[in-house]
Amino acid sequence: MSERLRDYEEKRDFIRMNMNSEAVLRINGESFPATCIDLSSTGMRLQTKSPAAIGDLVEVEIGSQHSSLSSFRATATVVRCEPVAGDIQILGLQVEQIL
Repeated sequence: MSERLRDYEEKRDFIRMNMNSEAVLRINGESFPATCIDLSSTGMRLQTKSPAAIGDLVEVEIGSQHSSLSSFRATATVVRCEPVAGDIQILGLQVEQIL
């Protein structure tokens, strides 16, 4: 497919992996359950019930389903908050540091 025909979403520098994995979102020492929707080397999307707001620095942990692999842990900045329903929101996070 030529570069001109590719959709904007496909022009990312890093591939996004669809995840649908359980995660924990930590904000100011408080933990909230979350679902990681997708993950790339520079960011991720989470669905959660949390008080997160744009600009917040958070920690995310995605547990491993394999005993030989450790959990993925990172600090990230909230760059998008999209309300879904009730108090559920989708967060766009920019990875700052992998822990």
